[in-house]
Amino acid sequence: MFTGIVEATGTIQSIGRAAPEAATARLTVSTALDLSGAALGASIAVDGVCLTIVDRDAGRGLFAADLGPETLALTTLGGLEPGARVHLERPLRLGDELGGHLVSGHVDGVGTVVARRENGAALDLEISAPSTVAPSLAVKGSVTVDGVSLTVNTLSDLAAGAIFGVTLIPHTVAVTKLADKREGSTVNLEGDLIAKHVQRLLLAHLAGGRDGTDGRTPARPLSADPLRRSGIVG
Repeated sequence: MFTGIVEATGTIQSIGRAAPEAATARLTVSTALDLSGAALGASIAVDGVCLTIVDRDAGRGLFAADLGPETLALTTLGGLEPGARVHLERPLRLGDELGGHLVSGHVDGVGTVVARRENGAALDLEISAPSTVAPSLAVKGSVTVDGVSLTVNTLSDLAAGAIFGVTLIPHTVAVTKLADKREGSTVNLEGDLIAKHVQRLLLAHLAGGRDGTDGRTPARPLSADPLRRSGIVG
């Protein structure tokens, strides 16, 4: 579990498959983040994706993680090149401050930056979200963008997703790479964890108590429409 408060950025040293047909890829990252307490098998969030440390050299500030087929297919990590910067966050410990919001590191979909506007020393971004993310978005709710916990300021529903707006305050501009994003840039998105569970329970209730897990009623694609018609979400 993470909070979306980025601890440091890292630099991709290498990414590649053992063979062209291999289903996994090995990602190696260099960072100034203290890795001395990170054991092999520990989790770390890389651009909002929860990965497992499979090799590390704390003295040189290096760690490696394997990207599985799901990660390669559903996140931006497989498309990164050596030299690219990534956001890093170690897991939350019980008793730590929850400065952002609860983040699982399980990306719901990839979004695309559709607009950016300077707002004084801050920066406004508008991002298109796919249908896998849109139902968990709400104005003044939380969203994770490349591992950064942000507040949704604006939201427009579309037939196949949504467009939402966020503002990067000067601190976020300074300590993350989100200010480097241009129109057309892709980002990893994770909707609010609590909202997703509440939505699933409410949709099952509105559907008569069936959620598709009993093998008798097919599960329907998640949609916020019934919730909006009921006035439960905006």
